[in-house]
Amino acid sequence: MSGIPVGISTCLLGKEVRHDGGHKHSRYCTQVLAKHFEFRSICPELEAGLGVPRPAIHLREHEDGLHLVESKGSKDHTEGMQNFIAEVLPSLANLRGYILMAKSPSCGMERIKIHNAEGSFMHRDGRGMFAEALMKAYPLMPVEEEGRLHDDMLRENFIERVFAYDDWMQNVAGENLTKQALIDFHTRHKFTLLAHSEKIYRQLGPMLGDLKSEPLEQIADRYIHQFMEAMTQRVSRGSHVNAMQHLLGFLKEGMSAEEKTVLLEQIEAYRRGEIPLVVPMTLLRLAQRKEPVDYLHSQKYLTPYPDELGLRNNV
Repeated sequence: MSGIPVGISTCLLGKEVRHDGGHKHSRYCTQVLAKHFEFRSICPELEAGLGVPRPAIHLREHEDGLHLVESKGSKDHTEGMQNFIAEVLPSLANLRGYILMAKSPSCGMERIKIHNAEGSFMHRDGRGMFAEALMKAYPLMPVEEEGRLHDDMLRENFIERVFAYDDWMQNVAGENLTKQALIDFHTRHKFTLLAHSEKIYRQLGPMLGDLKSEPLEQIADRYIHQFMEAMTQRVSRGSHVNAMQHLLGFLKEGMSAEEKTVLLEQIEAYRRGEIPLVVPMTLLRLAQRKEPVDYLHSQKYLTPYPDELGLRNNV
C-alpha cells in the first residue's frame, strides 16, 4: 500500500538543487514522514530552467505585480517561472498536502522579503511565487513550511489535516460523493471538529440536516471548506478536555467507578499541563476496546493518524 501523496520542496529530501548547489535535508521528512507519505518533489527554480548552481533571486514589486529577478543584476525570470507553474499546477490535484522550504522566493509560505523595482528591500510579508500559486489553486490542501514542523503543535496539526483531507479525497470527493458518504465523513470527524472549533461543529451539523435544499455538490463544497477551516485552528487543552468529556459520556456505562475516576483524574492532569494528550486518550481507547460502542468505533479523533508518529506524546 503506497503512502499518502504529499508534495515537497526537492531540497528537503537532500537533493543538491539550491542556488549554491547545496540542500536543506530534513531528516524528519525522509526518516519519519516518508514511512507514511509518498513524496512528490519539486524544485520550481530548477524546473523553471534556472539551473544549478544559479544566481540568487528575489522578489521585486512592479506596477504589474511581483517579478522574480536575480539579486545581483536585473535578469528577470518571472515568465519562465509563471510558465512552469501553469504547466505543473494541474498535475498536483491529487496531493493531500505540501511541505515547502522556508524563506525561498519561490517556495516560501510566509514572511518572504519583497524589494522595490530597483532592488531595495521594502518589507517581509510576501509569499514565494510558486507557493502563492499553489495555495490559491488548492485552498483546501494543507500546506506547511518544513521549519514550522519543529513546533509540536504545528506538526501535529499539519499531519492531522493531511490525514483528514486524504479521507475526504478518497471517500467523498468527486465520483464518490453521495449523501451517505458526506454524512459518514461528518460522523467520523465529529469529535475532531468539536475539538478544533465548536462554533463550526455546530454549523456543519444543521447544514447536513437538509441535503435536498440545494445540489449536493454545492453543499459538499461549502462543508469541506468550513471543515478544513476548522482544522487549521489549533486545539487548546480546554477544547481537548471538552471533546474527551463528550467521548466519556458514551463510554461510562461500561466503566467501573474506579476506572471512571482514574480517567477523569488524567483528563484534569492533562488540562493542568502535567501530562501529554496521549495519556487520557490511551485510557479512552482502552475503554472503547473493553466495551465497544459502535458510534465511537470509527471516530477519527481517537486515532487521527498512525500511533507510531508519536504526535500526541508532545501536545
